Amino acid sequence: MNQKLVIIPTYNEVENVEEIIKAIFNLQENYDILFVDDTSVDGTLAIIKNLQKQYSNNLFLEIREKKEGLGKAYVHGFKWALKRGYEFIFEMDADFSHNPKDLNKLFECCVNGSHMAIGSRYFNGVSVINWPMQRVMLSYFASAYVRFVTGLKIQDTTAGFICYKGELLEKINLDAILFKGYAFQIEMKYSAWKKNFKLQEVPITFTDRSKGKSKMNKSIIYEAIFGVFYLKFFKRYS
Repeated sequence: MNQKLVIIPTYNEVENVEEIIKAIFNLQENYDILFVDDTSVDGTLAIIKNLQKQYSNNLFLEIREKKEGLGKAYVHGFKWALKRGYEFIFEMDADFSHNPKDLNKLFECCVNGSHMAIGSRYFNGVSVINWPMQRVMLSYFASAYVRFVTGLKIQDTTAGFICYKGELLEKINLDAILFKGYAFQIEMKYSAWKKNFKLQEVPITFTDRSKGKSKMNKSIIYEAIFGVFYLKFFKRYS
């Protein structure tokens, strides 16, 4: 059985989904892919199901009946992966903002001793392409804000390109994960850090999507701003 699973949440990613599947399966390392889809209505599901005929042993699909957000989709995927014994479990976007070739860098980082490898946009300065300056500044200073409030020693606290060791996810109470957007990404890192797992950043270049629509909205930003205080002062980590 393959030890490596890439979890990709989707909702209406018809422009990207076939290309991202083929890009991952063309890598020298072997990865399985699990799509967690929130009942897309644009043809995304049809493409995945059709490609499952070609990649029947490596391409998987879970369809959720309602749209509950990124965090819930990943928790669904984590539980699916742990039940099947995957040792290395990845978070990745469907829209090529994360370069599939960088999966190998994250994997090597975890093989060499880290429990969580974080594809970092800000580890060596700012490495972002095609974002307007306003969004770059919002993201960069959001991470600084998280570090100030929580003490978390990570430059890119909202990063969503991650490799987890399965043993880390087994020690986190996934049913207690609250948030769904940027705050979910912060919550996972903070939970792992509080349990003394080894987190390591790996420099990557983030490229904003060229196809499809962003799922960013104001409620996700507000969740991150106020969620940080909850993580620091109210949530218990046992």
